Amino acid sequence: MHLVFIGAGYVGLVSGTCFAELGIKVTCIDIDSQKIAQLKQGNIPIYEPGLDELVQRNTVAGRLSFSTDLKASAASADAVFLAVGTPCVKNSNEVDLSYIFSAAEQVLPHMQRDALLVVKSTVPPGTCSRLAKLGANVVSNPEFLREGVAVNDFMHPDRIVVGVQNESAADFMRKLYAKLEAPLLITSLATAELIKYSANAFLAMKITFINEIADICEKVSADVEQVAEGIGLDTRIGKQFLKPGPGFGGSCFPKDVSALLDFSETVMAPSKLVNAVMTANKKRLDSCVQKVIVANNGDVKVKRIAVLGIAFKANTDDIRQSPALHLIQGLLNAGAEVVAYDPEAMENAKQHFSHEHNLKFAVDTKSCLQDAEVAVIATEWPEFTELEPSMLQELMKHPLLVDLRNLYAKDHFADSGVNYISVGRTADA
Repeated sequence: MHLVFIGAGYVGLVSGTCFAELGIKVTCIDIDSQKIAQLKQGNIPIYEPGLDELVQRNTVAGRLSFSTDLKASAASADAVFLAVGTPCVKNSNEVDLSYIFSAAEQVLPHMQRDALLVVKSTVPPGTCSRLAKLGANVVSNPEFLREGVAVNDFMHPDRIVVGVQNESAADFMRKLYAKLEAPLLITSLATAELIKYSANAFLAMKITFINEIADICEKVSADVEQVAEGIGLDTRIGKQFLKPGPGFGGSCFPKDVSALLDFSETVMAPSKLVNAVMTANKKRLDSCVQKVIVANNGDVKVKRIAVLGIAFKANTDDIRQSPALHLIQGLLNAGAEVVAYDPEAMENAKQHFSHEHNLKFAVDTKSCLQDAEVAVIATEWPEFTELEPSMLQELMKHPLLVDLRNLYAKDHFADSGVNYISVGRTADA
Protein backbone atom coordinates (compact mmCIF):
# COMPACT_ATOMS: atom_id res chain seq x y z
CA MET A 1 0.00 0.00 0.00
CA HIS A 2 1.27 3.46 -0.90
CA LEU A 3 -0.18 6.69 0.51
CA VAL A 4 0.61 10.18 -0.74
CA PHE A 5 -0.01 13.26 1.39
CA ILE A 6 -0.29 16.58 -0.39
CA GLY A 7 0.76 19.14 2.18
CA ALA A 8 3.65 18.48 4.56
CA GLY A 9 2.34 20.88 7.18
CA TYR A 10 1.05 19.98 10.60
CA VAL A 11 -1.74 17.58 9.60
CA GLY A 12 0.02 16.01 6.62
CA LEU A 13 3.37 15.52 8.30
CA VAL A 14 2.00 14.06 11.53
CA SER A 15 -0.57 11.82 9.82
CA GLY A 16 1.79 10.66 7.10
CA THR A 17 4.56 9.86 9.58
CA CYS A 18 2.21 7.94 11.84
CA PHE A 19 0.89 5.86 8.92
CA ALA A 20 4.53 5.05 8.10
CA GLU A 21 5.00 3.97 11.71
CA LEU A 22 2.13 1.51 11.12
CA GLY A 23 4.19 -0.07 8.34
CA ILE A 24 2.70 1.72 5.31
CA LYS A 25 4.74 3.36 2.55
CA VAL A 26 4.10 7.12 2.63
CA THR A 27 5.25 10.04 0.50
CA CYS A 28 4.69 13.59 1.72
CA ILE A 29 4.46 16.18 -1.07
CA ASP A 30 4.76 19.94 -0.69
CA ILE A 31 5.24 22.83 -3.12
CA ASP A 32 7.64 24.42 -0.61
CA SER A 33 10.95 23.04 -1.86
CA GLN A 34 12.82 24.49 1.11
CA LYS A 35 10.56 22.64 3.55
CA ILE A 36 11.03 19.37 1.65
CA ALA A 37 14.80 19.87 1.63
CA GLN A 38 14.76 20.39 5.39
CA LEU A 39 12.67 17.26 5.94
CA LYS A 40 15.03 15.20 3.79
CA GLN A 41 17.85 16.37 6.05
CA GLY A 42 15.88 15.36 9.15
CA ASN A 43 14.95 18.90 10.20
CA ILE A 44 11.34 19.14 11.37
CA PRO A 45 9.71 22.52 10.57
CA ILE A 46 7.23 22.31 13.48
CA TYR A 47 7.59 21.53 17.17
CA GLU A 48 5.60 18.44 18.10
CA PRO A 49 6.87 16.13 20.89
CA GLY A 50 7.96 12.74 19.57
CA LEU A 51 7.54 13.58 15.90
CA ASP A 52 11.23 14.04 15.07
CA GLU A 53 12.06 10.55 16.32
CA LEU A 54 9.28 8.98 14.23
CA VAL A 55 10.31 10.88 11.10
CA GLN A 56 13.92 9.77 11.47
CA ARG A 57 13.07 6.13 12.16
CA ASN A 58 10.65 5.76 9.26
CA THR A 59 12.83 7.68 6.83
CA VAL A 60 15.75 5.38 7.60
CA ALA A 61 13.45 2.36 7.24
CA GLY A 62 12.40 3.54 3.79
CA ARG A 63 8.72 3.83 4.64
CA LEU A 64 8.62 7.64 4.67
CA SER A 65 9.89 9.94 1.95
CA PHE A 66 9.49 13.57 0.92
CA SER A 67 9.19 15.06 -2.54
CA THR A 68 7.99 17.99 -4.63
CA ASP A 69 7.19 15.71 -7.59
CA LEU A 70 3.42 15.33 -7.42
CA LYS A 71 3.02 13.54 -10.75
CA ALA A 72 5.46 10.71 -10.10
CA SER A 73 4.29 10.10 -6.55
CA ALA A 74 0.57 10.11 -7.36
CA ALA A 75 0.96 7.59 -10.19
CA SER A 76 1.68 4.74 -7.76
CA ALA A 77 -0.59 5.85 -4.91
CA ASP A 78 -3.46 3.75 -3.62
CA ALA A 79 -4.80 6.85 -1.88
CA VAL A 80 -3.92 10.54 -2.07
CA PHE A 81 -4.64 12.56 1.07
CA LEU A 82 -5.35 16.27 0.80
CA ALA A 83 -3.84 17.96 3.85
CA VAL A 84 -3.60 21.54 2.61
CA GLY A 85 -4.69 24.70 4.35
CA THR A 86 -8.31 25.84 4.48
CA PRO A 87 -8.03 29.33 6.00
CA CYS A 88 -10.85 31.83 6.21
CA VAL A 89 -11.14 34.31 3.39
CA LYS A 90 -9.62 37.63 4.46
CA ASN A 91 -12.09 39.77 6.42
CA SER A 92 -14.66 36.97 6.24
CA ASN A 93 -15.75 33.80 8.01
CA GLU A 94 -16.05 31.96 4.69
CA VAL A 95 -13.59 29.11 4.14
CA ASP A 96 -11.06 29.53 1.34
CA LEU A 97 -11.18 26.23 -0.57
CA SER A 98 -8.86 27.30 -3.37
CA TYR A 99 -5.96 25.19 -2.09
CA ILE A 100 -8.17 22.10 -1.88
CA PHE A 101 -9.50 22.37 -5.41
CA SER A 102 -6.15 23.40 -6.86
CA ALA A 103 -4.47 20.34 -5.31
CA ALA A 104 -7.27 18.05 -6.49
CA GLU A 105 -7.18 19.35 -10.04
CA GLN A 106 -3.41 18.92 -10.18
CA VAL A 107 -3.31 15.38 -8.82
CA LEU A 108 -6.40 13.71 -10.32
CA PRO A 109 -4.99 13.35 -13.87
CA HIS A 110 -2.04 11.38 -12.48
CA MET A 111 -3.89 9.05 -10.10
CA GLN A 112 -4.77 5.43 -10.75
CA ARG A 113 -8.41 4.90 -11.71
CA ASP A 114 -9.29 3.04 -8.49
CA ALA A 115 -7.22 5.23 -6.14
CA LEU A 116 -9.02 7.23 -3.44
CA LEU A 117 -8.87 10.98 -2.92
CA VAL A 118 -9.03 11.37 0.86
CA VAL A 119 -9.73 14.79 2.35
CA LYS A 120 -7.93 15.30 5.68
CA SER A 121 -8.31 19.07 5.62
CA THR A 122 -11.25 20.58 7.48
CA VAL A 123 -13.84 21.59 4.89
CA PRO A 124 -17.52 22.64 4.99
CA PRO A 125 -20.22 20.04 4.23
CA GLY A 126 -20.66 19.64 0.50
CA THR A 127 -16.99 20.16 -0.38
CA CYS A 128 -16.24 16.47 -0.89
CA SER A 129 -19.32 16.08 -3.06
CA ARG A 130 -18.05 18.92 -5.23
CA LEU A 131 -14.68 17.17 -5.50
CA ALA A 132 -16.44 13.96 -6.53
CA LYS A 133 -17.89 15.79 -9.53
CA LEU A 134 -14.31 16.17 -10.78
CA GLY A 135 -14.24 12.42 -11.26
CA ALA A 136 -12.65 11.32 -7.99
CA ASN A 137 -13.66 8.55 -5.59
CA VAL A 138 -13.66 10.89 -2.60
CA VAL A 139 -13.41 10.04 1.09
CA SER A 140 -13.83 12.48 3.98
CA ASN A 141 -11.47 11.53 6.83
CA PRO A 142 -11.27 14.50 9.22
CA GLU A 143 -8.39 14.68 11.68
CA PHE A 144 -8.78 15.11 15.43
CA LEU A 145 -5.18 15.80 16.40
CA ARG A 146 -4.39 18.06 19.33
CA GLU A 147 -1.18 20.00 19.00
CA GLY A 148 1.33 18.92 21.63
CA VAL A 149 -0.02 15.36 21.81
CA ALA A 150 -0.73 14.76 18.12
CA VAL A 151 1.33 11.58 17.77
CA ASN A 152 -0.46 9.96 20.68
CA ASP A 153 -3.82 11.16 19.34
CA PHE A 154 -3.15 9.50 16.00
CA MET A 155 -1.89 6.22 17.43
CA HIS A 156 -4.54 6.05 20.16
CA PRO A 157 -7.59 7.88 18.78
CA ASP A 158 -10.94 8.30 20.51
CA ARG A 159 -12.63 7.59 17.19
CA ILE A 160 -11.97 7.44 13.46
CA VAL A 161 -14.51 9.12 11.21
CA VAL A 162 -14.76 8.15 7.55
CA GLY A 163 -17.28 9.57 5.06
CA VAL A 164 -17.64 7.56 1.87
CA GLN A 165 -19.68 7.26 -1.32
CA ASN A 166 -19.39 3.49 -1.75
CA GLU A 167 -18.54 0.28 0.07
CA SER A 168 -15.22 -0.24 -1.71
CA ALA A 169 -13.92 3.00 -0.23
CA ALA A 170 -15.21 1.97 3.19
CA ASP A 171 -13.39 -1.38 2.94
CA PHE A 172 -10.14 0.34 2.00
CA MET A 173 -10.33 2.72 4.95
CA ARG A 174 -11.15 -0.14 7.35
CA LYS A 175 -7.99 -1.96 6.22
CA LEU A 176 -5.96 1.25 6.43
CA TYR A 177 -6.87 1.82 10.07
CA ALA A 178 -7.05 -1.87 11.06
CA LYS A 179 -4.08 -1.66 13.45
CA LEU A 180 -5.61 1.15 15.51
CA GLU A 181 -7.99 0.20 18.30
CA ALA A 182 -10.77 2.75 18.13
CA PRO A 183 -14.41 2.98 17.05
CA LEU A 184 -14.54 3.53 13.28
CA LEU A 185 -17.63 5.44 12.21
CA ILE A 186 -18.62 5.12 8.54
CA THR A 187 -20.88 7.96 7.39
CA SER A 188 -21.86 9.96 4.35
CA LEU A 189 -19.46 12.62 3.07
CA ALA A 190 -21.43 15.57 4.45
CA THR A 191 -21.91 13.90 7.84
CA ALA A 192 -18.18 13.34 8.29
CA GLU A 193 -17.44 16.92 7.30
CA LEU A 194 -19.97 18.25 9.80
CA ILE A 195 -18.72 16.00 12.64
CA LYS A 196 -15.38 17.79 12.57
CA TYR A 197 -16.90 21.28 12.76
CA SER A 198 -19.42 20.24 15.39
CA ALA A 199 -16.75 18.71 17.64
CA ASN A 200 -14.55 21.79 17.61
CA ALA A 201 -17.47 24.17 18.09
CA PHE A 202 -18.74 22.16 21.05
CA LEU A 203 -15.33 22.14 22.74
CA ALA A 204 -14.96 25.87 22.12
CA MET A 205 -18.38 26.32 23.70
CA LYS A 206 -17.25 24.48 26.86
CA ILE A 207 -14.22 26.76 27.16
CA THR A 208 -16.36 29.85 26.66
CA PHE A 209 -18.91 28.64 29.19
CA ILE A 210 -16.41 28.04 31.99
CA ASN A 211 -14.78 31.43 31.30
CA GLU A 212 -18.12 33.15 31.79
CA ILE A 213 -18.70 31.15 34.97
CA ALA A 214 -15.25 32.30 36.13
CA ASP A 215 -16.39 35.91 35.79
CA ILE A 216 -19.44 35.15 37.93
CA CYS A 217 -17.24 33.42 40.51
CA GLU A 218 -15.10 36.52 40.92
CA LYS A 219 -18.23 38.56 41.65
CA VAL A 220 -19.54 36.25 44.37
CA SER A 221 -16.25 34.94 45.84
CA ALA A 222 -16.77 31.42 44.51
CA ASP A 223 -14.01 29.11 43.22
CA VAL A 224 -14.34 28.34 39.50
CA GLU A 225 -12.10 25.28 39.73
CA GLN A 226 -14.36 23.70 42.32
CA VAL A 227 -17.36 24.63 40.21
CA ALA A 228 -15.70 22.96 37.21
CA GLU A 229 -14.95 19.88 39.28
CA GLY A 230 -18.49 19.75 40.58
CA ILE A 231 -20.10 19.88 37.16
CA GLY A 232 -17.40 17.81 35.48
CA LEU A 233 -18.11 14.86 37.74
CA ASP A 234 -21.43 14.60 35.94
CA THR A 235 -20.62 12.01 33.25
CA ARG A 236 -22.99 13.78 30.88
CA ILE A 237 -20.72 16.83 31.01
CA GLY A 238 -17.21 15.51 31.66
CA LYS A 239 -14.14 17.27 33.04
CA GLN A 240 -12.28 18.13 29.84
CA PHE A 241 -12.22 21.68 28.47
CA LEU A 242 -13.55 23.15 31.70
CA LYS A 243 -10.32 24.99 32.48
CA PRO A 244 -10.75 28.77 32.71
CA GLY A 245 -8.24 30.93 30.91
CA PRO A 246 -7.68 33.71 28.38
CA GLY A 247 -9.97 32.23 25.73
CA PHE A 248 -9.49 29.69 22.95
CA GLY A 249 -7.02 30.13 20.13
CA GLY A 250 -4.87 28.09 17.78
CA SER A 251 -5.21 27.08 14.17
CA CYS A 252 -8.49 25.18 14.56
CA PHE A 253 -11.04 26.49 17.06
CA PRO A 254 -11.30 30.15 15.95
CA LYS A 255 -11.29 29.22 12.26
CA ASP A 256 -13.67 26.29 12.57
CA VAL A 257 -16.16 28.07 14.80
CA SER A 258 -16.21 30.98 12.35
CA ALA A 259 -16.58 28.64 9.40
CA LEU A 260 -19.45 26.73 11.00
CA LEU A 261 -21.27 30.00 11.66
CA ASP A 262 -20.76 31.11 8.07
CA PHE A 263 -21.95 27.75 6.74
CA SER A 264 -25.02 27.70 8.99
CA GLU A 265 -26.03 31.09 7.63
CA THR A 266 -25.38 29.96 4.05
CA VAL A 267 -27.81 27.04 4.39
CA MET A 268 -30.38 29.27 6.14
CA ALA A 269 -30.00 27.56 9.52
CA PRO A 270 -28.04 30.21 11.46
CA SER A 271 -26.61 29.06 14.77
CA LYS A 272 -27.22 31.63 17.49
CA LEU A 273 -25.21 29.53 19.95
CA VAL A 274 -22.12 29.38 17.72
CA ASN A 275 -22.41 33.11 17.12
CA ALA A 276 -22.54 33.72 20.87
CA VAL A 277 -19.41 31.59 21.39
CA MET A 278 -17.48 33.66 18.85
CA THR A 279 -18.66 36.95 20.38
CA ALA A 280 -17.90 35.83 23.93
CA ASN A 281 -14.40 34.65 23.06
CA LYS A 282 -13.52 37.98 21.46
CA LYS A 283 -14.79 39.71 24.58
CA ARG A 284 -12.69 37.37 26.69
CA LEU A 285 -9.50 38.36 24.91
CA ASP A 286 -10.21 42.03 25.59
CA SER A 287 -11.14 41.40 29.21
CA CYS A 288 -7.80 39.69 29.90
CA VAL A 289 -5.97 42.80 28.72
CA GLN A 290 -8.13 44.85 31.05
CA LYS A 291 -7.50 42.43 33.91
CA VAL A 292 -3.78 43.16 33.69
CA ILE A 293 -4.34 46.90 33.39
CA VAL A 294 -6.70 46.97 36.39
CA ALA A 295 -4.13 45.00 38.42
CA ASN A 296 -1.75 47.91 37.71
CA ASN A 297 -4.17 50.46 39.17
CA GLY A 298 -5.63 51.16 35.74
CA ASP A 299 -2.46 52.37 34.03
CA VAL A 300 0.37 50.42 32.36
CA LYS A 301 2.01 53.29 30.48
CA VAL A 302 5.80 52.92 30.38
CA LYS A 303 5.55 49.99 32.80
CA ARG A 304 7.63 46.89 32.12
CA ILE A 305 5.34 43.87 31.84
CA ALA A 306 6.68 40.33 31.53
CA VAL A 307 4.49 37.99 29.47
CA LEU A 308 5.27 34.33 30.01
CA GLY A 309 4.10 32.28 27.06
CA ILE A 310 3.29 33.20 23.45
CA ALA A 311 2.14 29.91 21.89
CA PHE A 312 -1.62 29.33 22.04
CA LYS A 313 -1.01 26.30 24.29
CA ALA A 314 1.92 24.41 25.80
CA ASN A 315 3.99 21.86 23.86
CA THR A 316 3.73 23.65 20.53
CA ASP A 317 5.39 26.54 18.73
CA ASP A 318 2.10 27.49 17.06
CA ILE A 319 1.09 31.09 17.72
CA ARG A 320 -1.83 31.25 15.29
CA GLN A 321 -4.74 33.07 16.94
CA SER A 322 -2.96 32.74 20.28
CA PRO A 323 -4.62 34.72 23.11
CA ALA A 324 -1.11 35.81 24.08
CA LEU A 325 -0.78 37.76 20.83
CA HIS A 326 -3.92 39.74 21.63
CA LEU A 327 -2.71 40.28 25.19
CA ILE A 328 0.71 41.54 24.11
CA GLN A 329 -0.73 43.83 21.44
CA GLY A 330 -3.33 45.18 23.84
CA LEU A 331 -0.71 46.01 26.46
CA LEU A 332 1.52 47.64 23.86
CA ASN A 333 -1.42 49.72 22.66
CA ALA A 334 -1.99 50.81 26.26
CA GLY A 335 1.58 52.14 26.42
CA ALA A 336 3.30 49.29 28.23
CA GLU A 337 6.85 48.09 27.59
CA VAL A 338 6.46 44.35 27.13
CA VAL A 339 9.10 41.66 27.38
CA ALA A 340 7.99 38.18 26.37
CA TYR A 341 9.33 34.65 26.54
CA ASP A 342 8.19 31.25 25.28
CA PRO A 343 10.16 27.99 25.32
CA GLU A 344 9.40 27.14 21.68
CA ALA A 345 7.53 29.95 19.91
CA MET A 346 10.11 32.75 19.97
CA GLU A 347 11.02 32.76 16.27
CA ASN A 348 7.38 32.74 15.19
CA ALA A 349 6.62 35.54 17.64
CA LYS A 350 9.53 37.67 16.43
CA GLN A 351 8.23 37.45 12.88
CA HIS A 352 4.69 38.30 13.98
CA PHE A 353 5.76 41.35 15.99
CA SER A 354 8.59 42.52 13.73
CA HIS A 355 7.04 46.01 13.58
CA GLU A 356 6.77 46.56 17.35
CA HIS A 357 9.57 48.59 18.96
CA ASN A 358 8.30 48.49 22.54
CA LEU A 359 8.36 44.69 22.62
CA LYS A 360 11.47 42.80 23.65
CA PHE A 361 12.10 39.08 23.79
CA ALA A 362 13.86 37.36 26.66
CA VAL A 363 16.08 34.28 26.46
CA ASP A 364 14.56 32.56 29.47
CA THR A 365 12.03 32.96 32.29
CA LYS A 366 14.35 34.77 34.69
CA SER A 367 15.52 37.36 32.19
CA CYS A 368 11.89 37.95 31.25
CA LEU A 369 11.00 38.68 34.88
CA GLN A 370 14.02 40.93 35.49
CA ASP A 371 12.88 44.42 36.61
CA ALA A 372 9.27 43.75 35.58
CA GLU A 373 6.50 45.53 37.44
CA VAL A 374 4.01 42.78 36.66
CA ALA A 375 4.29 39.25 35.25
CA VAL A 376 1.50 37.58 33.29
CA ILE A 377 1.27 33.83 32.68
CA ALA A 378 -0.34 33.52 29.24
CA THR A 379 0.55 29.93 28.29
CA GLU A 380 0.55 26.88 30.54
CA TRP A 381 4.15 25.71 29.97
CA PRO A 382 5.34 23.43 32.81
CA GLU A 383 8.37 25.60 33.54
CA PHE A 384 6.09 28.47 34.49
CA THR A 385 4.87 26.38 37.45
CA GLU A 386 8.25 26.83 39.12
CA LEU A 387 8.00 30.51 40.08
CA GLU A 388 8.86 30.65 43.74
CA PRO A 389 8.04 33.78 45.79
CA SER A 390 11.73 34.43 46.49
CA MET A 391 12.48 34.43 42.73
CA LEU A 392 9.74 36.97 41.99
CA GLN A 393 10.80 39.22 44.86
CA GLU A 394 14.43 39.10 43.81
CA LEU A 395 13.92 39.72 40.09
CA MET A 396 10.86 41.97 39.83
CA LYS A 397 10.44 45.61 40.79
CA HIS A 398 7.02 44.77 42.15
CA PRO A 399 6.14 41.09 42.72
CA LEU A 400 2.74 41.11 41.04
CA LEU A 401 1.72 37.96 39.17
CA VAL A 402 -1.40 37.71 37.01
CA ASP A 403 -1.95 34.01 36.32
CA LEU A 404 -4.34 33.68 33.37
CA ARG A 405 -3.94 29.89 33.39
CA ASN A 406 -4.40 29.18 37.13
CA LEU A 407 -1.16 27.24 37.29
CA TYR A 408 -0.93 27.72 41.05
CA ALA A 409 -3.16 26.97 43.98
CA LYS A 410 -4.76 30.22 45.06
CA ASP A 411 -2.93 30.12 48.43
CA HIS A 412 0.50 29.27 46.97
CA PHE A 413 1.75 32.83 47.39
CA ALA A 414 -0.13 33.56 50.62
CA ASP A 415 1.87 35.65 53.13
CA SER A 416 4.82 35.73 50.72
CA GLY A 417 4.73 39.37 49.72
CA VAL A 418 3.70 38.42 46.17
CA ASN A 419 0.43 39.87 44.92
CA TYR A 420 -1.17 36.93 43.10
CA ILE A 421 -4.22 37.30 40.84
CA SER A 422 -5.81 34.32 39.09
CA VAL A 423 -8.97 33.58 37.09
CA GLY A 424 -12.31 32.88 38.72
CA ARG A 425 -10.88 32.68 42.22
CA THR A 426 -10.62 35.21 45.01
CA ALA A 427 -8.60 34.95 48.19
CA ASP A 428 -11.66 34.11 50.28
CA ALA A 429 -13.19 31.66 47.75
